[in-house]
Amino acid sequence: MESDAETPFVDGKALFPLYTITFIGTLGFGIILTFLVFLVTKYGGNALVYGILASTYPAFQLIGAPILGRWSDLYGRKKILLLSQIGTLIAWVIFFVALFFPVTPLIDVSSDLLGVFTVTLPLLALFFARALDGITGGNVSVANAYLADLTPEEERNKNYGRMSVASNLGYVFGPALAGVLGTTVYGELLPVSVALLISVVGTLIVLFLLPDSRSCTLKEYPEPTGIRKVFGQEQKECYQVEAGNKVTFREIFRLEYIPFMLVVYFLIFLGFNIYYTAFPVFAVVALEWNPAELGIYFSVISILMAFVQGPVLAKLAKRYPESILVVVGGFILGLQFILIIPGNLALLYLAAVCFAFGNGVMWPSILSILSKFAGKKYQGSVQGFAMSASSLASIIGLLAGGLLYTQLGVIAFLIAAAIIYLVVFLSLRLVKIEKAGVEGNSS
Repeated sequence: MESDAETPFVDGKALFPLYTITFIGTLGFGIILTFLVFLVTKYGGNALVYGILASTYPAFQLIGAPILGRWSDLYGRKKILLLSQIGTLIAWVIFFVALFFPVTPLIDVSSDLLGVFTVTLPLLALFFARALDGITGGNVSVANAYLADLTPEEERNKNYGRMSVASNLGYVFGPALAGVLGTTVYGELLPVSVALLISVVGTLIVLFLLPDSRSCTLKEYPEPTGIRKVFGQEQKECYQVEAGNKVTFREIFRLEYIPFMLVVYFLIFLGFNIYYTAFPVFAVVALEWNPAELGIYFSVISILMAFVQGPVLAKLAKRYPESILVVVGGFILGLQFILIIPGNLALLYLAAVCFAFGNGVMWPSILSILSKFAGKKYQGSVQGFAMSASSLASIIGLLAGGLLYTQLGVIAFLIAAAIIYLVVFLSLRLVKIEKAGVEGNSS
């Protein structure tokens, strides 16, 4: 950014539209998460095809996220968020049009390893839509960097928690909308239409309501006062970029603790995405759930998680270090993968509680720790590389989830649990790092 005069100051209203954008983004994803498996089956696919289609988004996000993250450092967060939202909007238009294509068989596959499925014209269109959404899908990493820019370190865990609440509210209403709307005579057409309209609203919010952050010329920021402090919206009015015009992969990996955090990021998303592919198929095939039942289950998880990441996390963050929250949250999260294996309804909803509490406590703490390690110089770039790590893990996890469930059934959930417990083990290092930092500051 060439001069401070070209970009406005960001005031205390900035975080509200940022939370709203996050909510809208996950609302659309929550809608597609609920009915996509039914759509894939309708158009000739199986569990593997579902995994491949689901992995298309992160595969292309792997390419786009680092570029968009760096561009957000150079040209401003708002411009790149707008670019990302426009990409999502066009992708939903293609998705909508694909529903009207004839189900024309293109390739028939029958294999002991891959299973039996047919590649049809609508499936190809859905793949293209998800690819376009992925290549412009840097909105999460840019939003995380935006929040880190504008929030003091001591407030980040709380504000990341609030962003997670907004995200999970999207997952509350998204699956519920998809479940209700998908059972009408219009089938998948109505949920996709709603997702398209939601994407339009998100684009308008970025364009008209979200102020742009600007680069700093001062190294110190005044202590926030007044109404912003009362409502916990303390934030800096600019961000600082000191890393020059090009940040390489090697340079990022030379930063202290960043390689370790990227590995943790990767493993978390690997475990999650094995679950995200296997569970919908498990719900449809083994539990014989319909879209409404699957939507209700995901909504319950999200309601519980919104509660955890709101008042619960706010209290826990005051009493316990972030590293402890990561370890304890990860341990509880791993339990949920084990509890769903029997297929018992009571255990499934107990698993939902474990998912909500474990992930609700762990994930905002991971985001806060990563932002602190990244510092001012590399915030957008590190968030972009973190998104790439998550995208790579999502590609592998979504493909593996479909293949593992096809070959091993519910054993796929045990593998996901093992990965999360590996994260718990590795996160013990964070406890040592945080303890050493506290001791260093007190000495």
